[in-house]
Amino acid sequence: MLTRRHFIQTTTALFSATVANPVFADSWPTEAQKAEWDAQVSPPGFDPATSNPWGLHPRFLPQRVDAKNGLVPGDIHVDAVARYLYHIEEGGTAMRYGVAIARGNLYEPGVYNIKRKVRWPHWTPTQNMIERDPVNAQWADGMEPGPENALGSRALYLYVGDRDTYLRIHGTPYPRSIGGRASSGCVRMVMAHINELYPNVEIGSTAHLYSAEDSVTARS
Repeated sequence: MLTRRHFIQTTTALFSATVANPVFADSWPTEAQKAEWDAQVSPPGFDPATSNPWGLHPRFLPQRVDAKNGLVPGDIHVDAVARYLYHIEEGGTAMRYGVAIARGNLYEPGVYNIKRKVRWPHWTPTQNMIERDPVNAQWADGMEPGPENALGSRALYLYVGDRDTYLRIHGTPYPRSIGGRASSGCVRMVMAHINELYPNVEIGSTAHLYSAEDSVTARS
């Protein structure tokens, strides 16, 4: 397993989980509706390096960083301590994004395969989620896609083999949670940020979710 020693050498400015169960409903939004929602969750004149209507700490804005040799382009690495997600690029760089991780012992370190990705997904809380937070019972039959949906604008679905773990890397309607521990298992991102990441993530990529003891960190 990669540790904090192996990952990031230096950083240079670039620019600027909720546990979910897939619902295969007939109420998928049209492409026009998806485009309208994308515009709604992106600040006017969106610049990833500087746009920050959410009041995030500046370190959680997207940055390109230099990655050490040996990391697989296309893979994702999540640092549970610094609250960073790294997407490895060709040429020895990675894109770094701020994230929120799960509350308490709901965070599940491990190595996962991304076997599904959805733009403007549905969301259905699991029974465990409903038991922990009964307010979720109102969506027991599923929450329709949209800016208020718990999975936000994009979702990457994490598997172990052919088993859906119900863990996701996804957008959130609560961007002020970024940098904290807020979800019921998943990794949360600002919707405008995951919209930038999403087209660059291929089905079959690997996502490494590190424990606090093994988390990678950036060194400037």
